[in-house]
Amino acid sequence: MFAAIDLGSNSFRLHIGEYVNGAICVVKSAREPNRLAAGLDKNNVLSREAMDRGLDALKRLRAILVAYPLSDVKVVATNTLRIAVNAQDFLQEAEKVLGYPIEVISGEEEGRLIYLGVANVLAKPEEKRLVIDIGGGSTELICGLGQDIERVESFSVGTVRQSLAFFHGGIIDEASFEAAILSARSQFEDAVDYYRSSGWTAVYGSSGTIRATAEILAINRIGDGRFTLENLELLKARMIEAGHLNRLKLDGIKSERASSILGGLTILIVLMKDFGIEILKPVEAGLRMGIMWDIYLMSTQKDRREEAIRNMLKRYHVDEQRALRVANYALAIYKQMDPDADRFLKLLYWSALLHEIGMFISPTNYHKHGAYLIEHADMAGFTSREQRQMSRFVLGQKGNLKKLNGIMTMPDATKAVLALRLAVMFQHAKVSFKPEKIRVRVKSRLDVTIPKEWLNLYPTLLYWLERECDWWEDVGMALTVRTT
Repeated sequence: MFAAIDLGSNSFRLHIGEYVNGAICVVKSAREPNRLAAGLDKNNVLSREAMDRGLDALKRLRAILVAYPLSDVKVVATNTLRIAVNAQDFLQEAEKVLGYPIEVISGEEEGRLIYLGVANVLAKPEEKRLVIDIGGGSTELICGLGQDIERVESFSVGTVRQSLAFFHGGIIDEASFEAAILSARSQFEDAVDYYRSSGWTAVYGSSGTIRATAEILAINRIGDGRFTLENLELLKARMIEAGHLNRLKLDGIKSERASSILGGLTILIVLMKDFGIEILKPVEAGLRMGIMWDIYLMSTQKDRREEAIRNMLKRYHVDEQRALRVANYALAIYKQMDPDADRFLKLLYWSALLHEIGMFISPTNYHKHGAYLIEHADMAGFTSREQRQMSRFVLGQKGNLKKLNGIMTMPDATKAVLALRLAVMFQHAKVSFKPEKIRVRVKSRLDVTIPKEWLNLYPTLLYWLERECDWWEDVGMALTVRTT
């Protein structure tokens, strides 16, 4: 049994699920509406009031979590916490309240997780589809065939932003609608040609806003009740006729969701019209279901991150034999140092595989180029925190250690940095060896013991080792090299 929590721009949501007979069954759901995005000012600073609303919501979700025997919990944050300049202030408090780490994911990763959830619920391997998810702060569009994603994009337009920017004080009129629609159209216009010609045969809507809109169309018998552009236009007319959010007389629309439905409608009209969508099918799946599938697949060794690493190696024309040699050396050395946990094992291995991707840009300062690429690349399955950690490892593979900005305060991270630096050094010095030939210990100081004959066999090794001792001394750590 595992849990997925989505810290969205409009609400915080929880799913607790269990894998049973090839499917994930949701055993508990919870939703905490708080319109976090409404707490952003014009400089993208999140207000204290909005933070407190979010923390209160997390306390209630925490009370639900502790009642279940969970094997894994994954918490992700989306658009508002991607763009808030003071997001870290909130995240530090939120992690203490919730008791679990929170990962701020990219829009593209959000789209991939959404599609993962939808594809596994639909289970139609031959279907070419477009999936739309309209959130409080962003909209994700994903084209795919069966389980495979062909294109994923995130657009900076969502229900909360549309509602706040164009329907001031809840007033609804024709001019406000047209301004909101024009603004949404500007976000998608460069993507129209691709999505109109991508060959999808079905379009699904995975967000709560889309499902709620579908329910409103059906139970209020707007037009023929189906999710079509014609019926969305009729719903728009009903809203304009009401003139204000407080005067909307529609069954199935909850007061706390009315603003989101209004903002979402402006986006839906644009997508249906400009992309040529005849009918949209709401689906009871999305980000949280995708997170739970991600947890399950990782636990069964189908880790999507492995594929992302392979794609990076291919994209940047890495010499895979060299990369694999360094990765194996680094992992063997790291294990000798008795790390306290397995937290960095995979991240170190993958960092070592990618340590030379910066060569694609330039051999000069390739470690800096590589670090930048890893931190900012679209790497499926990786959280932003994992990518930042690997970026720091790759940046620290050689040269000045002061640039690592605090990483040396974590003992296991320090061991990982040392392991990668030694592995890269041995590669440069053309040292070929079995792991048992060297011994690395970390206690009050760093001790490296190598065979004495290596100093004669590999002429540059002594130079590299002396430089390495100097670099560690600069950060107040003694590195001693011994020979046997």
